[in-house]
Amino acid sequence: MRALVPDRAGLPTRRANRRRSAAQPKVVALGGGQGLSASLAALRRITGDLTAVVTVADDGGSSGRLRDELGVLPPGDLRKALAALCGDDDWGQTWARVIQHRFASEGDLHGHAVGNLLIVALWEQLGDHVKALEWVGRLLGAHGRVLPMSAVPLELQALVRGHDPAHADAISTVRGQATVALTPGEVQSVHLVPNDPPAVPEAVESVLDADWVVLGPGSWFSSVIPHLLVPELLTALTETKARRVLSLNLAPQPGETEGFSPQRHLEVLARHAPKLAFDVVLADEAAVPDRKSLTEAAQRLGGTVELAPVAAPDSSSKHDPELLAAAYDRIFRMHGRIGPWR
Repeated sequence: MRALVPDRAGLPTRRANRRRSAAQPKVVALGGGQGLSASLAALRRITGDLTAVVTVADDGGSSGRLRDELGVLPPGDLRKALAALCGDDDWGQTWARVIQHRFASEGDLHGHAVGNLLIVALWEQLGDHVKALEWVGRLLGAHGRVLPMSAVPLELQALVRGHDPAHADAISTVRGQATVALTPGEVQSVHLVPNDPPAVPEAVESVLDADWVVLGPGSWFSSVIPHLLVPELLTALTETKARRVLSLNLAPQPGETEGFSPQRHLEVLARHAPKLAFDVVLADEAAVPDRKSLTEAAQRLGGTVELAPVAAPDSSSKHDPELLAAAYDRIFRMHGRIGPWR
């Protein structure tokens, strides 16, 4: 994708990204929310050929309001991915702050993110989800491409045990990504409505053409597993010749995966996509109390475990982009290539 970068006068000019080296891997990262943003902030440091495939089931906050009012895809996770791909120069960081800025008022604009409004405006102007996101990426000087996993808004539904604390053993259907993410019960499984959503063709093509595919980290049931519930995307993930990395969270998420061990994350993912294999499972070494059990769970998925310090020094719940980049880079180098990086 061509990027808009500031010229000496501070105005955007178009140029081809010729700095991409033939030695750089083509990487596709899948997920949503802060987890995907962390992964993208790391991956853009080690490759110039990066595509984000983003879930579109969000129904809360600004995204949910725009979705309900205009019938559009929820733009929030797409916006976060674009912000994560912004460069560290003044141009990139300024635009990252602008699109993440939320209005504070007593009126209808309260809580809306500038980037959400920008993305939806371009969707309405161009009538094309992919082209509109490319235009936003060019404006931001994004170091990569952002794609929705599906071109239709999706509803996430979950079977949850004990969603109602008064009935701890009852299993009920919980609707909506925001509700699923905060359920006090135990999520048994998730599915999408519609249950056979079409994948964005460019997302499928990117997975099939990749050297490496990275799934996670992120909210396990509401941001990571939904990618496996889009049939065309799951087929691409299963059939691609790319190597696959499953990147685990630093800690269980309150509500959604409360009390989950690292290996349990693998087990519930395997229940949703039993034919999908992974080459590498990446985890923070301080977040794995039982390495043997995680190793055995990874082996059942066809992969090995790589432990690395990837948490921010001042936080046990946030990834450090430099440390995570170093971990990904080491995995890409240690586990070899399918063929020459394109």
